[in-house]
Amino acid sequence: MNTVIVNMKSLLAACIVIFCTACKPEAKPVDPSEPDPSLPEGEVPVFESSYEAVKNMGVGWNLGNTFDTNLGEGYDGTDWEFWETGWGQAVTTQALMKMMKDAGFGAIRVPVTWGWHTDASGKVYDEWMSRVNEVVDYVLNTGMYCIINVHHDTGADDNAWLRADPEVYKAQKERYEYLWKQIAERFRDYDHKLLFESYNEMLDSRSSWCFASFNDGYDAAYASAAYEAINNYAQSFVTTVRSTGGNNLARNLVVNTYGACNGAGDWNPHLQDPLKEMKMPEDVVEDHIIFQVHAYPLIDDMAAMRREVDNMYADLDRYLVSKGGPVIIGEWGTFSENPPLASRLEFAGYFINKAKEHEMGTFYWMGLSDGVARAFPAFSEPEVAEAIVKAYHGDSFVPDIPVTDDYSYSYKVTYRQQWSELNLCGHTISLDDYSGVSFELDKTPASGVLSVKVYGEADGAEQYTGFSAAQAKVMFDRSILGPKANRVTLQYCHTQPYTITVRKAFLIRNDGTLEKVDVSPFWGCDVELVMIQ
Repeated sequence: MNTVIVNMKSLLAACIVIFCTACKPEAKPVDPSEPDPSLPEGEVPVFESSYEAVKNMGVGWNLGNTFDTNLGEGYDGTDWEFWETGWGQAVTTQALMKMMKDAGFGAIRVPVTWGWHTDASGKVYDEWMSRVNEVVDYVLNTGMYCIINVHHDTGADDNAWLRADPEVYKAQKERYEYLWKQIAERFRDYDHKLLFESYNEMLDSRSSWCFASFNDGYDAAYASAAYEAINNYAQSFVTTVRSTGGNNLARNLVVNTYGACNGAGDWNPHLQDPLKEMKMPEDVVEDHIIFQVHAYPLIDDMAAMRREVDNMYADLDRYLVSKGGPVIIGEWGTFSENPPLASRLEFAGYFINKAKEHEMGTFYWMGLSDGVARAFPAFSEPEVAEAIVKAYHGDSFVPDIPVTDDYSYSYKVTYRQQWSELNLCGHTISLDDYSGVSFELDKTPASGVLSVKVYGEADGAEQYTGFSAAQAKVMFDRSILGPKANRVTLQYCHTQPYTITVRKAFLIRNDGTLEKVDVSPFWGCDVELVMIQ
């Protein structure tokens, strides 16, 4: 058996060459630097309506934790590769998009955070814009639809510069419109399969989820001002994009409710306010605007899930579709922690079938292919992916669903500094479901070199376990961690750079079964795939 160490970036570059030759674009995008000679100046192109677009998209997926990274200040905003991989994802390839198309997906939402990638005047760095453009082309080359947006420029983080607040809108209006002017001009001559989305989950200055003024006590005047601001941003977006002419005169545009809230639930009388208060922006053309919300219902009680989903879709019809535009669920998944696979599959099928019934589009949030799986590419949640596409296309549909188990590989880990950490599990797990972690290394580390670090639910609740064996198993200590573990890492304890290979890693479920995990960098280390031939 031969082993070949492959730098993940080199592997991805090779995949691009292979699959680019295999994918012929259905409608090749026009060079945005050249005018479209087929369209007389001022003439509105004939594009499919917003309703037709939502129907023709089929089911979609989010390329999440990629161009939406929000790493903060102090990093080079022109270094697209650093940012694209900054939240543990592989470099995006044409091969990944072909895989999604072959599996039965018809649209990709590409969330993009822009604020860290502009100069002091608000001009987007050429390197960042060109890389976003490149990935948009990857999507369109397959014949799928693509949506690009303004993502973590909004949200609850302190560095969000777009807020649903009249004073913030007034202060940022020029910057926001200039950003959209640049994006719109760059993609002006792209065809109908490229859509623009105004902003992501924009919150008020209190960072209120669910509805405006949820935090710090409800204030009707404050909430009303927040909804007015949302509608002002939406109008600025539509007006700015249309002003750039060309195909943007009829491009389908997406506007989100406050916080992308969907109105689900009955625990507060204001939950439907984001839907009620959302306005259809004024436009120069008819039927070219789409409303968007997001949905992450709990699925611990499947009957309750069905009621929530049913009511959500009914409210979207009642409060948004009635305003004159179709709806897409731009992100969906569940906030339930570690639900059984059977529940996830039932939820996926039910959610998609209800979306079809109400003629709404759906874009699953990122997890279907996550982390190292994108490098092959493969699905990290193949069962969920299959449930989604079969619910949409029918049980007789036979998708192509490659999985990581189709490949033999391990991970070469290089620790660059003391206390740096490798993720064995980078997400929260319930200790009602999991009892420990096990892994195999290519060599026995010396005593005191490595330890397993488990982050508990409370701040400072941390379990440290040293080991000196090539095969190791560490059980979780609930007396230290509490009921949950928020992260499990392999931490390096010495000062000099150190390299070791992780052959395999598993979470141990409470019934004794093993659940394979793909490791990823947390901080201070690099990871390369070791492909075994």
